[in-house]
Amino acid sequence: MNKPLLVVAPSPHIHADLTVPQIMRGVIIAMVPALIMSIYNFGLGAVYVTLLAVGFCVAAEYSITRYLLKREASIQDGSAVITGMLLAFNVPSNLPWYMILIGSVVAIGIAKLSFGGLGNNPFNPALVGRVFLLLSFPVAMTSWPKAVATWTLDGSTSATPLGILKDGLRTGETVDTLMKQMPSLQDLFFGLHGGSLGEMSGAALLVGLVYMLYRKIITWHIPITMIATVFIMTGIFWLIHPDKFANPIFHILSGGVMLGAIFMATDYVTSPVSHKGMIVFAVGCGVLTVLIRLFGSYPEGVSFAILIMNGFVPLINNYLKPRKYGVNHPRR
Repeated sequence: MNKPLLVVAPSPHIHADLTVPQIMRGVIIAMVPALIMSIYNFGLGAVYVTLLAVGFCVAAEYSITRYLLKREASIQDGSAVITGMLLAFNVPSNLPWYMILIGSVVAIGIAKLSFGGLGNNPFNPALVGRVFLLLSFPVAMTSWPKAVATWTLDGSTSATPLGILKDGLRTGETVDTLMKQMPSLQDLFFGLHGGSLGEMSGAALLVGLVYMLYRKIITWHIPITMIATVFIMTGIFWLIHPDKFANPIFHILSGGVMLGAIFMATDYVTSPVSHKGMIVFAVGCGVLTVLIRLFGSYPEGVSFAILIMNGFVPLINNYLKPRKYGVNHPRR
């Protein structure tokens, strides 16, 4: 009598009728609109950084698994491609090639494979690579090319909207004065401003979100909750002191809130398994993002917020794990 085989394996645990490679291809497809907008805004620089990051991440995974770990290479699942694309989405389009190489090796070799590979890493590999580069090469990682749709690798740089806001408030300017130097909310939504490749266009990121929700690659719990948390918190501060704090729509459309909420906080491996846990995780990401933005030394806090909350995922899973069928849990 043939019985179905129960397979016990580490995360990612997929709650849909899809394989891991199919999930990875779906995520890649969802990132295409944001990639197209980054190419439109930054031209050859966006193509250059993305191809290098993807190539270096795939090469690092193949080389480390094949020659250091002495096991079959795991590049066929597509996770290294996603790590490369997300790393590219989190850096400027003029980043030197050797920095992209370093970030890729850190993301794959340290943040992923040193913990055992896909399903075992506690922290999002692309964010680890990005934060490592930010701490190691702060000038290069904060020199943002202007969005001028050029097809050359050279271009003038400018501050991001969040950088303008942070620097202006430090010198005593008011938010109303600073907002006159900013792109309009429409330009922020469609991506006509400076910044990292993947955080350019809120519209393109929303297209990716809708696609992944439609394909049931992710659920709404993390992206919607994180974005809503940032909106509510920044809205409260704005209502209390509008001369010192920007409006919540500006905070949602500026920087990496949407990119982080949609593509990085939703990582299967480094996010909670239950819906309640996802909501707690997303609220923590949103709260930390706002606190770092408003009161920290960095103008942006999404990467740090998600990595910090990645560290709490085992605890969240332990206390908010689904109830076992047939087991009555005592009230807490």
